[in-house]
Amino acid sequence: MFFTISGYELIIVLVLAFIIDLVLGEPPFAIHPVVWIGRTISFFKHIAPSEHRKVYGIFMALCCVIFAALIGIVATLVLSAESIPALIRYLVAAWFLKMTFAVRCLMDAGKEVYGKLATGDLEGARKGLSMYVSRDTSKLTPEQVSSAVIETMSENFVDGILSPLFYFALCGPFGIIAAYVFKATSTLDSMVGYRDPKYLHLGWFSARTDDILNWIPARLSLIPISMASVLLSLVPSFSRSIYPADAVKIAIKDGAKTPSPNSGYPMAAFAGAMGIRLEKPSTYALAKKNPYPQFFHIGLARSLVLSSSMVSVLMCASAVYIIMDRFYIL
Repeated sequence: MFFTISGYELIIVLVLAFIIDLVLGEPPFAIHPVVWIGRTISFFKHIAPSEHRKVYGIFMALCCVIFAALIGIVATLVLSAESIPALIRYLVAAWFLKMTFAVRCLMDAGKEVYGKLATGDLEGARKGLSMYVSRDTSKLTPEQVSSAVIETMSENFVDGILSPLFYFALCGPFGIIAAYVFKATSTLDSMVGYRDPKYLHLGWFSARTDDILNWIPARLSLIPISMASVLLSLVPSFSRSIYPADAVKIAIKDGAKTPSPNSGYPMAAFAGAMGIRLEKPSTYALAKKNPYPQFFHIGLARSLVLSSSMVSVLMCASAVYIIMDRFYIL
């Protein structure tokens, strides 16, 4: 049944999902599949034993991934059900696929902090930022707040946008299922993938799996980010603030300087493209020779997220066309 899905249908679903995301954003928690996955993880966390936590963590991760895959299977079955009108099939599948990535949500995070800094409300900016980063924001300077929010936006461009689209495109007719499997792994990492004593063993498997699944997309992110920076450089209002050649240059130079094996590449690419320095005090500094960002750089970062996402959608649509034509049916 899965193989009755054509490449053209997958491309239509992908484009519709992107449009739905930009227009509608995130739905209420009650009907958000990723929230369902998060609640499943919370359930397993609540009943976690005090012993054999590494083994239990593997069991928990597998159960949550299977649950997420089932959601993807339902969406795929709807898409392949020829008895359902095509428009309804496409919209349902697109809605489910959209839930695995969040372009508008990521841009809105930057917009909130930008608005506070633009009006001189540093305390409000610090408070708003604390919802998105784990670092202590209470004493950050305006430049450090700007850096932190841009770091968050650029890092999450990979696991929040590019990676689910990558696995959707890579897996052909099983793409929605693959996107949900990735999303479950990413959500597990965000909820239990910490190195503190409480989660060191419980989240070990989830954290390592997330690192593996993001490894290729993190490095591939240099392509859409650099292409998007080229496009932005053609816009008069951005032409003097964007440096396309430095996106790849700085990413190759500084991409491995962060504790995470993956987050440094998109962050360094953003730093190079915008001609700024991104720094987490006492942890890493990317593009050290560049000046610290100002609040208006957050607006530029939001534009770079949007344009990079658009390029990613086009790249993934092209990949779907090639993969379905070669290995399945177009």
